[in-house]
Order: sequence, then structure tokens, then C-alpha cells
Amino acid sequence: MTKNVWIFPGQGSQAVGMGLDLAEVGRDKFAKAEQILGWSILEKSQTDATELAKTQFTQPCLYVTSAILSDVLKEKGEKPSAVAGHSLGEYSALYCAGVVDFATGLELVKQRSLLMAEASGGAMTALISFDRDQLEAAIAQTENVVLANDNSKDQVVISGTEAAVKSICDQVKSKRAIPLAVSGAFHSPLMAVASAKFAESLQRTVFNDADTPVISNVEPNDATTSGQVLRDRLIKQMTSPVRWREISLYLAEQGYEQAIEVGSGKVLTGLVKRSAPNLALVNISTLEQAIAF
Repeated sequence: MTKNVWIFPGQGSQAVGMGLDLAEVGRDKFAKAEQILGWSILEKSQTDATELAKTQFTQPCLYVTSAILSDVLKEKGEKPSAVAGHSLGEYSALYCAGVVDFATGLELVKQRSLLMAEASGGAMTALISFDRDQLEAAIAQTENVVLANDNSKDQVVISGTEAAVKSICDQVKSKRAIPLAVSGAFHSPLMAVASAKFAESLQRTVFNDADTPVISNVEPNDATTSGQVLRDRLIKQMTSPVRWREISLYLAEQGYEQAIEVGSGKVLTGLVKRSAPNLALVNISTLEQAIAF
């Protein structure tokens, strides 16, 4: 069997209309989601892009869509050799690996998305094509800013106070600097208050041992099936960088042959291609693609 990893997208991969073709096959999960959230995933996914991009809506919509698509693949007899997710996508990965059930995962995603949506006083900017040594040196010398998403060698996101993020953008020359439409400094120490509140919920949640190894955002070089370890790593996730570039390199080093992105968009396969160009890439973002796989 091909050694493959299923990868699950995070915030930024959402698209208007996503999941609509799953209405019938995912009927039970959409109904359960509406009960938990108090609003309809299918209705929200048909709103405009600005509304869908709000954190409190984006994260549950992505989680539910990925969960249903992974169910379709499993019902066909497909099984990953490992799973990983980008930020929010790690919750989809944990569901796929049997660490949490659908409802438990969505309850966590709901609380996480609300806490992150309520965050304020921070900023995030994506940098494309830059001198990494210069960037790392500038961050080391500047307070209140971190490398939040290390996506590939030439694409990162910095996070911190507005002043600190602007300072880095002024110091480091890049091809493009794109401010992100977020309320807070996600994946930085500035999320400590929200993270502490969320940690209480995580500690009360039962995490089963995984039936498939999970590669974590905060420990990208150590896939594990331990539910306790995965919970401990998830507690750190909100204030820690997403080390996706290292995850991609780990996949190549460990002999994975194929990366299958399960969920909306093609962001993650694009990032994997930059760091691990020898991996075969597949995108499963629709019911038709899942059935044909």
C-alpha cells in the first residue's frame, strides 16, 4: 500500500459553497452540527466570502466539511498511514484518527473559534519571498512578534502587536506583505489568555489513543498515537507556531509517497509541493472527488 498522509486545511482555505454537495451524505452530521452551533453549516457556506471568513464561522465549517469527506473516503475502504492538519485542521485530523468523536471535536472547535474571534490587539501579516536569515534576526531583536506560520521556505506569517508586525515589515524586504483579516495575533504568546481558558476545556475532554499516527503542529518530527500526548500538544497550539514546513520535510524524510488534502481548497498541497516536491499530491474537496479516489 502507498504510504500516504491525509492533511486537513485550516483557516484561509474556506470557499463560498463548500460542502453543499455533501448535504445528503452528511445529513446526520450537518444536523448534529446545527444542534451544537445553533446555526446551519450549509446556510452559512452560501453566504458571502466576508461573512464566511469570520473566525467563528470559518472554523466549524471547515471542520465539518473535512470530517464528512474523510468519512466518505473511509467508507470506501481508504485509510491513511498518518494524518496532519494546519492549525484548525489538526482537529479534523484528530477526528479522522479516532482521538475524538465528531460532536466532541466540534464542541472544541466551537469554543476555540469563539475565543479566537474575541481576541483583539494583535495583527498578522503573510510574507512571500524574503531573506529568512534577515527575518529571523529581525524577529529575534523585536519584542511582541513571532513567526506564527512557517508554511514553506518562501511563505510565512508573522504575528504580534500591530506596531511590532509593522516594524518587521519595514525591516525585512519581501516580494509581498499581505495583512490578514484576523482579530488577534493567532499562534503567538499574545493568545495566552484565550489559550488558558481553552486549556481548561481540553483538560476535561477525553482524548482516545489514535488509530492512526498524528503529526502535530507543535512537534512536527514526532508522529504519535498517544491521546495524552496529543492533548498536551493541542494545549500549546494556540500560542505556538504552526510548523508546516517542518511537517512537509518530515513527510519526505519518513518516506511518505502521497499527500491527500481532505477538505476545502488546495492550500496545503501547494505548500507541501514547495518543501517535499517528490510527494504525489491529491485534493479531495468535493463528494465527486472522494468517490472517484
